[in-house]
Amino acid sequence: MHSSRFSGARRLGALLGLGALTLTGCGMWQSAPTAGTAPPPPPPPAPTTSAPPSLPPRPFDLALDGVDPCVLLTADQRNQLGFDREPLPDSDAGFGNAATCSYRNTTAKVGARLALITTEGMGVWTDDTAQVEASPVLVAAFPALVIKTPGLDLSCNVAVDVADGQHLDVLYRDDGGQPPPPVDQLCAGAQRVAEEAVRTLANPPASTSDSRAPVQQESTP
Repeated sequence: MHSSRFSGARRLGALLGLGALTLTGCGMWQSAPTAGTAPPPPPPPAPTTSAPPSLPPRPFDLALDGVDPCVLLTADQRNQLGFDREPLPDSDAGFGNAATCSYRNTTAKVGARLALITTEGMGVWTDDTAQVEASPVLVAAFPALVIKTPGLDLSCNVAVDVADGQHLDVLYRDDGGQPPPPVDQLCAGAQRVAEEAVRTLANPPASTSDSRAPVQQESTP
């Protein structure tokens, strides 16, 4: 009722060029724009859902079924990354009991956890319910997301799109540092761990005899 009156007043003022035209509504006086003055700005558009970031396709698929996350970082890679504790296997009930493996650097007081998600693709981080900040990157030539959770500055995730309906999730976190590392440093750590894990997943060491070691997937033409 009020809005229709106000719109009508604006049109009448424009046609007649009146210096001032006032209308009452909802107990308040409203002034219509005078001739020669700029009209009021239009109302802001309704909020829209942001589209997922654009990423290139996978170079090939690396299925995670049956892979042991604790073999995705070799002893040499763990040394380079500063992880001086033995890998600790576990599972993540939040992702369909996904296999996980945790690593720790007791000197720098940081830790990492690899989770092999076989029930959901990387898009789970960009849907309307995720409520995270996701930035597209490439990890060992695979499309990936660097994920920050607003209000949580002690960890950062990197999700790597390795196959349809599957992704590698790397959580890199503060483990008691004083002061704790900034979140951008944690994100850089997560990305570096993810790169090493994807390299091992794509090219497992030829000398390994462990039946749990990942098997390289052939690329499709």
